[in-house]
Amino acid sequence: MSGSGTQLTTPGLLPLDTTEDVRARRPTVAVLPIGSFEQHGPFLPLATDTVIACTIAREVAAAYPVHLLPPLTIACSHEHAAWPGTVSISAVTLHAVVRDIADSLRRSGIDALVVVNGHGGNYVLGNVVQESAGMGTRMALFPAPEDWEEARTRADVRTSLLSDMHAGELETSILLHAHPEMVRPGYETSDFLADDRRHLLTLDMSAYTDSGVIGRPSLASAEKGKELLAGLVDCFASYFSILTPETADAPAKEVEPEGTEHGRP
Repeated sequence: MSGSGTQLTTPGLLPLDTTEDVRARRPTVAVLPIGSFEQHGPFLPLATDTVIACTIAREVAAAYPVHLLPPLTIACSHEHAAWPGTVSISAVTLHAVVRDIADSLRRSGIDALVVVNGHGGNYVLGNVVQESAGMGTRMALFPAPEDWEEARTRADVRTSLLSDMHAGELETSILLHAHPEMVRPGYETSDFLADDRRHLLTLDMSAYTDSGVIGRPSLASAEKGKELLAGLVDCFASYFSILTPETADAPAKEVEPEGTEHGRP
């Protein structure tokens, strides 16, 4: 490939850059997708959060000159332990791994890291970013709730952020668009809502859902998934500008997707 900023991925969403590709592109921002390996009901794979994080990161890397990293595939899914197949690591371990990656990037000349989080239970990532101030690496956590809300509005996602908690309209839509082969039959009839989940971290998910689903996957569509991703790519413009102030005057086509206004649908 050339140094144009476009990155190749395998069907498994792993970057295929060589070291010479990175040398030619000279990125100043790295993007690290972090997911999980946890139940997503009977119709989505255990790797759903990782696939979604990788899909978002891949779309961002196609629109902005960033260094796309391979994903962290196992994270903090302790509240899903009642379902077979779920695997977790401790928050302490996840914190340490992300810090080590940031330190390694800095040694190789990349001083900014965006963590693309695909799993809401990875609370510790907010602490990692918060603690990065003054430590030599600028960090950001993406998408923020506000980014998701903008993307949801653009895509006409009908389920609220509160209700669309797990394997619902949003996650199913993204996979229907990006990886429809991963969505098994059954999402059309698996809606289940449990809006009052105040004791979830104490009782775990099994206290609130038998299937593992909390949301309305029946409302999902590939078109919604496409618009969700496009909305998030637009939202990334502000993160890129903050992390690369010296390149704020870069051509618009490298900083924001064609046909959109800055940071807006």
